[in-house]
Amino acid sequence: MRKLVLLGGGYGNMRILLRLLPTNLPRDTEIILIDRTPFHSMKTEFYALAAGTEADHEVRVPFPEHERLTVVNGEILEIGLQEKCIFMESGERVAYDDLVIGLGCEDKYHSVPGADEFTFSIQTIGKSRATYQALLGLPSGAVVGVVGAGLSGIELASELRESRSDLKIKLFDRSPRILRDFPERLSNFVKKWFENHNVDVVSNSNITKVEPNLLYNHEETIPVDAVVWTAGIQPVKPVRDLGLESDNSGRIVINQYHQLPNDEHVYVVGDCAALPMAPSAQLAEEQAEQIVKILKATWKGEPLPETMPEIKLKGFLGSLGKKQGFAYLADRTVTGRIARLMKSGVLWMYKWHNG
Repeated sequence: MRKLVLLGGGYGNMRILLRLLPTNLPRDTEIILIDRTPFHSMKTEFYALAAGTEADHEVRVPFPEHERLTVVNGEILEIGLQEKCIFMESGERVAYDDLVIGLGCEDKYHSVPGADEFTFSIQTIGKSRATYQALLGLPSGAVVGVVGAGLSGIELASELRESRSDLKIKLFDRSPRILRDFPERLSNFVKKWFENHNVDVVSNSNITKVEPNLLYNHEETIPVDAVVWTAGIQPVKPVRDLGLESDNSGRIVINQYHQLPNDEHVYVVGDCAALPMAPSAQLAEEQAEQIVKILKATWKGEPLPETMPEIKLKGFLGSLGKKQGFAYLADRTVTGRIARLMKSGVLWMYKWHNG
């Protein structure tokens, strides 16, 4: 029996499962999915879990069930490319014929002293739960620092404001304006929302050190009661330990078929893959669509296309609490209630398609 092993139950590998099961998986092939949790976690919603506006069960869906799908729960110790085997921390070994690496990312601290030790995270569902517990336990008037004003930082800061109106929230942005790579109208809308809801956006910031209850921004020290880090990501350690060719962000270089250049049986999807676009759930799903086509052609012994279609993303959606949002779609900016309803609709459709 040929073994297709999927590392990580994120957006990319969930799309692969959705396309292969229940009827498109060859009878001589089985799938082994390895993940630390027994369910698929919707990472794009972890900000709401951490802020306390969504319950744990609302940000996860079950993995599909199939007689030739085995789910292995646990932590991955090493990816053995030479051995064609995955080494688990439990001592278990999982052999593969084809492998899809979709293990996602973890926080990148940019060598800032104390950042890894004294900040909270929303990179995994477990860390988001811990962040929620910490923020929930803060007294009224406490100061929360959110380091990083990308999409995750913006959504966390706004959701936390709705959850805890009694907290003082500071959002630290390295840029002179929020979402500086997008139209100024979009930036101004988000900035105005924060001004109206008493979230202090600290522009042109540079966090140089983190201590317990203290942030260093340039030469200034800022007292804080909790800090959440959303200022950069990198592939997880088992992927970094492979020592493969990577881009400046540590993402693995792949060929046009999403494979390792020297191993056609190993694919990389999602946050671990070096692509010209920024990592996102949408990008991982588009990659997965192409990987499924390559797998099916390879299993049938069919030649691969000379070139693969260019991946084109639709844009992005962001929320500002439960009533307002912003979107950048087809080079057009949408703000306000409509954008928030669009995001809610996309989330509902995702849950529906994934059971």
